[in-house]
Amino acid sequence: MSGKDRAKWNKRYRDGEYAQRTRPSALLESWIGRIPPGRALDVACGAGRNALYLAAHGFEVDAVDISGEGLNRARASAQQSGLDVNWMERDLDEPLLLEHSYQLILFIRYVNLPLIRKLAASLAPGGYLICEQHLVTDADVIGPANPSFRVRPGDLQLAAGGLRIHQLEESLVEHPDGRMAALARLVAKNS
Repeated sequence: MSGKDRAKWNKRYRDGEYAQRTRPSALLESWIGRIPPGRALDVACGAGRNALYLAAHGFEVDAVDISGEGLNRARASAQQSGLDVNWMERDLDEPLLLEHSYQLILFIRYVNLPLIRKLAASLAPGGYLICEQHLVTDADVIGPANPSFRVRPGDLQLAAGGLRIHQLEESLVEHPDGRMAALARLVAKNS
């Protein structure tokens, strides 16, 4: 990303975008009880909805995003909820130097296949990778119009490398607001 991307996302959060999006990802909710708590990494965490959910479920969470405004909102929510999260402002196009291996790495609607591959390879033994991305489609769906911000069928499976796939879906799904979305969802384990 660039300074231009940082400015764009800071403006969105400053203008109140995504303020109503406080629920965690439905995919994360459906798997939370099957993943033993440990250290988790939320990549491109935005205002922290998934990081906060993980912290509330006993995970030690590192959450990274390019937007200082989004992270400020996340910090305020964490403080209000009494949750502890390590918030990190980073440009994810730059090398992400991590000090830990992770029990769970989460990529929700941030497309960076090389980073997914790199981080999948550094999961702790028994660790999980959870990804949910907008999928390329010709259908009338919500999400980014630019196909660069969507994955093609099979991309997530390839990015998971040698991980054991537990769930892989590439389909149209109804969004919580009733509109349709094309999503690729992956849950894989480092066994």
